[in-house]
Amino acid sequence: MFLEITQASYINDFKLLLKFNDGTEMTVDLENELKGSVFTPLKDKNKFKKFSIVFNTIEWENGADFAPEYLYELAKFQHQIASEPTNEYGINKQP
Repeated sequence: MFLEITQASYINDFKLLLKFNDGTEMTVDLENELKGSVFTPLKDKNKFKKFSIVFNTIEWENGADFAPEYLYELAKFQHQIASEPTNEYGINKQP
């Protein structure tokens, strides 16, 4: 099955809530992904908020987009990091 984004909503800062066609719903933070000339304008939150679903992914007014597979894997990775146990200094503990 090809991954598609079926719903997307702005949360805050550079975070989006994405729903995929496999039923998965995840939050993704794109703050560190806005690199390169096409993504630089999106560092303005007012421009970042203005996206829509085009074909199977999110796209901004300037034509910038990310592959849905990339967004899915990034959200999974970010969720995994956020849920790992940390020590009293906020550093992830090693198993």
